[in-house]
Amino acid sequence: MNNSPPVIIKNLRKTFGPKIAVSQVSFEVRSGEVFGLLGPNGAGKTTTIRMLLDIFKPDAGTIEVLGGSMTSARRDRIGYMPEERGLYPYMKVLDCLIYLGSLKGLSRAEAKQRALSYLEKLELLDQQKVKIETLSRGMTQKVQVIAAVLHQPDLLIIDEPFANLDPVNTQLVRQIIFELRAQIGTSIIMTSHQLNLVEAMCDRIALIHHGEVVLQGTVAEVRRQFATNVIHLHGLGQLPTQLPFVSHIESRTASDWYLTIEPGTDPHLILQVILDRATFTINRFEVSMPTLDEIFVQVVRS
Repeated sequence: MNNSPPVIIKNLRKTFGPKIAVSQVSFEVRSGEVFGLLGPNGAGKTTTIRMLLDIFKPDAGTIEVLGGSMTSARRDRIGYMPEERGLYPYMKVLDCLIYLGSLKGLSRAEAKQRALSYLEKLELLDQQKVKIETLSRGMTQKVQVIAAVLHQPDLLIIDEPFANLDPVNTQLVRQIIFELRAQIGTSIIMTSHQLNLVEAMCDRIALIHHGEVVLQGTVAEVRRQFATNVIHLHGLGQLPTQLPFVSHIESRTASDWYLTIEPGTDPHLILQVILDRATFTINRFEVSMPTLDEIFVQVVRS
């Protein structure tokens, strides 16, 4: 891969008749990062991805993928796991993976070797001769993941990669994704409604709502942007019933306290007041940050 960002999207717009599906969407996916493309159902995520892949043509805006406009050669460097799964139900698992690998330029021998390796990693080696239609939904999901990563793409686009997976298999798929990034520098665009996983995995995110990007940045930046005026204290001892610049004090457990501070108050001032006046041993002091789930609900409902 060259040093330019794998994906640059500027002012993208797409309409279907009178419906505006995407309007002025812009974002950039950097080399080797996991980028979360988020939004409620119908927000425009899938339409944006399909334009990125040259399945839909935009009405306006520009798209650069892997250094330029889409070509057959660039398409072969992309792995895509769509929301509508694309396996052949009457084929055997290994045969299907070899065939899909060959479509991306792998020799049959190389496709078979890689497929068997991934089947072993995802604990599916004993299913290699089974027809896909007989697999459970979770197993089918893992085969679909293998199909998307088999050719070790420079850019991986995965739509709801953890659907139908239990925690053990979720962790296995996470390892596959992180291995690609660590070993060959793959950049990943991930859509998911499991925002706890997005929070744990993604370097940066963009939230699309009503066809527009309404929120963008690193996970930490986004959480700080929506930080509340609540301080979480964890420690031992007893706090006074009143503290300067604190409007409310709540003890939720014997060691966890939540202090609502007055707007504009520096949290470090509160920390100093507690250290000076209270008989309380502080083990942890932090501004209470909302989760991505809480931010998602707040933005979408506003």
